[in-house]
Amino acid sequence: MNIVNTIPELRKSRKALTGTVGLVPTMGFLHDGHLSLVRAAKQECDRVIATIFVNPTQFGPNEDLEAYPRDIPHDLALLEAAGVDLVWMPSPKEMYPEGFQTWVEVEEVTQPLEGAMRPGHFRGVSTVVAKLFNSVLPDKAYFGQKDAQQVAVIKQMAADLNFPLEIVVVPIAREEDGLARSSRNVYLDAAQRKAAPVLYRALQSAKTAYHGGQRSGEALRQIMADTIKAEPLAEMQYVSCAHPGTLLELDQVGPQGALLSMAVYIGKTRLIDNEVLP
Repeated sequence: MNIVNTIPELRKSRKALTGTVGLVPTMGFLHDGHLSLVRAAKQECDRVIATIFVNPTQFGPNEDLEAYPRDIPHDLALLEAAGVDLVWMPSPKEMYPEGFQTWVEVEEVTQPLEGAMRPGHFRGVSTVVAKLFNSVLPDKAYFGQKDAQQVAVIKQMAADLNFPLEIVVVPIAREEDGLARSSRNVYLDAAQRKAAPVLYRALQSAKTAYHGGQRSGEALRQIMADTIKAEPLAEMQYVSCAHPGTLLELDQVGPQGALLSMAVYIGKTRLIDNEVLP
């Protein structure tokens, strides 16, 4: 497995790779959710490039950039065992050199949900992902369904800017009790970890109601909210039943289905989760 840090090193190594290339962008502190992206890329592509970069521009002023968990030796061992061909680990100065002033902004689909809670977040996401696409030149790029709005934003950006690649969305990797795998789960103490699957239970309660015939967006949102409020350690930030394309809230779920999603604090740890209704 080759490891590079600079853009010239990356381009030289990329040029030497033959066949189709799959890109797996990460911020490190890898878990099985990330490895599921690698496995999907390995199945579909001849070569796999992973990136490790904690992107400072997607963190808000009150968010956990410095505290974000990091374990590079462990990450590299996992990626090598998974069969990754090349790992790019740029520095912040490599990605945002002095005088940097160009940003990629996707408009409408970034406004609700996470965009409303975290102003500027998706400007940082879309800019860094565009830079990754331009630098790596992959045939396919792999993202997790857990970050559902991020997926929608990147799909919109890739289409609008004519990136010649396919965006592949990989299902959410979950623990046995349903908790979505996340690097932030490490922040949970024992009691909080026991409470955290309330997000999954809330989604499943609404999903069950949907399959039972419930089509009211407000009713589905209320089912999720009631489940979360029943957990003393959980503090709901939002629940959503939205159009899967525009992410605008639905009064009624129509033939297009819906994206159920939520952000919930368990203690000081902010968790997100979602479920797609067909």
